[in-house]
Amino acid sequence: MRPAPYLFTLCAFLLGVASAFAQNAPTIRAVRLDQPLRVDGRLDDPLYTLTPPTSGFVQTEPSAGAPATERTDVWLSFDRDNVYVTMRVWESEPERMIVNEMRRDSTNITQNENVAFVFDTFHDGRNGIVFNINPIGGRMDGQISNEGSYSGDWNPVWKLAVGRFDGGWVAEAAIPFRSIRFPAGSPRVWGFNARRISRWKNEVSYLAPVPDGAGIDGLFRVSIAASLTGLEVPTVRNLDLKPFVISDLTSDNTATPRRHNDLSGDFGLDAKYGVTPSLTADLTYRTDFAQVEADEQQVNLTRFSLYFPEKREFFLENAGIFDFGGANGFGTVPFAFYSRRIGLDSGQNVPIEAGGRLSGRVGPYAIGVLNIQTDSTDAGARATNFTVARIRRNILRRSSIGALFAGRSVAAAGVGSNELFGVDGRFAFFQNLSIDTYWAGTRTDTLKGDTSSYRAQVAYNGDRYGAIFDRLHVGKEFNPETGFVYRSDLNKSFGMVRFSPRPRRIRAIRKFTYQASLDYFDNATTGRLETADARGVFAIDFQNSDNVKVTYDDWHERLVTPFAIATGVTVPVGGYNFGNLRTEFTLGQQRPVSGTMYVEQGTFWDGHKTTVGLSSGRTRLSPHLAIEPGFSVNRVQLPFGDFTATLVSSRLTYTITPLMFVSSLVQYYSSSSQVSANVRLRWEYQPGSELFVVYNEGRDTLGAGFPELQNRSLVVKLNRLLRI
Repeated sequence: MRPAPYLFTLCAFLLGVASAFAQNAPTIRAVRLDQPLRVDGRLDDPLYTLTPPTSGFVQTEPSAGAPATERTDVWLSFDRDNVYVTMRVWESEPERMIVNEMRRDSTNITQNENVAFVFDTFHDGRNGIVFNINPIGGRMDGQISNEGSYSGDWNPVWKLAVGRFDGGWVAEAAIPFRSIRFPAGSPRVWGFNARRISRWKNEVSYLAPVPDGAGIDGLFRVSIAASLTGLEVPTVRNLDLKPFVISDLTSDNTATPRRHNDLSGDFGLDAKYGVTPSLTADLTYRTDFAQVEADEQQVNLTRFSLYFPEKREFFLENAGIFDFGGANGFGTVPFAFYSRRIGLDSGQNVPIEAGGRLSGRVGPYAIGVLNIQTDSTDAGARATNFTVARIRRNILRRSSIGALFAGRSVAAAGVGSNELFGVDGRFAFFQNLSIDTYWAGTRTDTLKGDTSSYRAQVAYNGDRYGAIFDRLHVGKEFNPETGFVYRSDLNKSFGMVRFSPRPRRIRAIRKFTYQASLDYFDNATTGRLETADARGVFAIDFQNSDNVKVTYDDWHERLVTPFAIATGVTVPVGGYNFGNLRTEFTLGQQRPVSGTMYVEQGTFWDGHKTTVGLSSGRTRLSPHLAIEPGFSVNRVQLPFGDFTATLVSSRLTYTITPLMFVSSLVQYYSSSSQVSANVRLRWEYQPGSELFVVYNEGRDTLGAGFPELQNRSLVVKLNRLLRI
């Protein structure tokens, strides 16, 4: 048997099947303008009287395939500098609209009345750029990679104006061609889709229909977007320079020697050059991350490390190109590249001297190359060069294969270097079937043995039915020091099935969910069972966006080394059986107070654990002012010691305009006996140019009286975008 012809036949068959299941999306023609559109939120330009809008949105929630109950009109136009999107949003009961967020890039915008649109500028059915808008000018933008990975920290320069009329509201957006990437040549065909969320009705609809149950994430399905024709795209070779100056005042009573009101200052430069319309070079000198918000603390009662997402701007544009193997931060799949390993060491900043990156697309290939040089520190970190190279090729209709290299010139132990090599693939068929797979290996001078990791996952994610089957291996000596490993030396087998019916006779309920899963871990070296978790989930989604969820876990955990779970409390070696019941109730944004309240009760390391908490809390005071409280109280009673782990946090945000806000985050975590505060002002005083003022403070609560100061800093940073 000759394998090549059969493989070719199989690929051709799958391509044909995938194409056969593609939906027939509409075609929209963009209108060329002789004069720039006045972006003022008023429909008084000739375009709106001479050109009929595109309408006919179709629901995906709650009645998939039915016409939207509220009308939405869309105009698409362009001139030599910008592409314009205008949306007229009709409201039958405008007084019931839920609108309480103005801050740019807040994910809460999708919990308001809002409209959004996506451009697939390469028309490859995989990647896109997304823009969200609400009636009071709140905006959010981001990049989609491979129809799933989303980065909301991409901040292009674009103009927005909103306005009201008797029957609803209007959004006008102008996106400069210089702010986005696209293939060379004109005319071009782009992919385009638009979404509307009528939050007070909990209704989601799209211009180009998306699969049943896709919800607000249907905008990511760029493979079924409408075709946007008629565009005459200019040849763009732009150079953006962004110099900055920074000054900080720092005190640190935990340092040796102590620092008291140390004043320092610096300057730097970021540059962005369009090598081609689709390929961008980024250069940075003396990169600074003063605008970064503080990490939100997490209660960790496990023996494994926690994952914190990247928030630093330099690493975020085109971040999806560097995604590898389906890792997303919410499971046990290692990250081959985790940018927080650069410039941070054990929670301390490591100076970044300079860096560069080339990212974008060349034909069917996505390319990302990154090189950064860090400096040494008094704490012992050595000067290190980091290099990452990523290539991914589109195949079939919605699939891709790729390879990645990541390395550092000095290993974390200070001896030799560290490198990772890997190949991966994502294969998507029909509308809801996907396969993720990878193989990766590492090389570290001080480690020998099993240095590999691999994975194969098959997932079906339909509206009514769902299933996942996953196999993961992480070798004992697999050591990606530019990545992140949640748990090593394991073989994991995972299976999940889901049934989500929509009852027709119960008007208050939108969907039931019944889900069962089994997670099984054995030691990769010895083959012995380490963890087995059988889980059952029952959930109810209500029509008004409230939700009730009940989860029961029955699992076994085997410890081969003692585990310090809290100060003075150590869990000894042995096998342990757990049973835990969690009940949570989520209040939707239509309520003055929203969030998820939860209670857990069960056995825990031969003892008992009771947890009560609130997550994603929000108190709606006004469109300008919001309070987001949260807490978790864990009362643990064990044969070898009792303790209570408490985490309390509160974020207060005052938004002066959609481009200017002040935010404060106060956190207290009993396990570290520390209370911390982060106060941050961000003002985009002109497009792409920003002022940041950041204050951080940490205090120790162990002593008597008022918490003792550990550290504090005040940072002021100003940058200016110059477009040449």
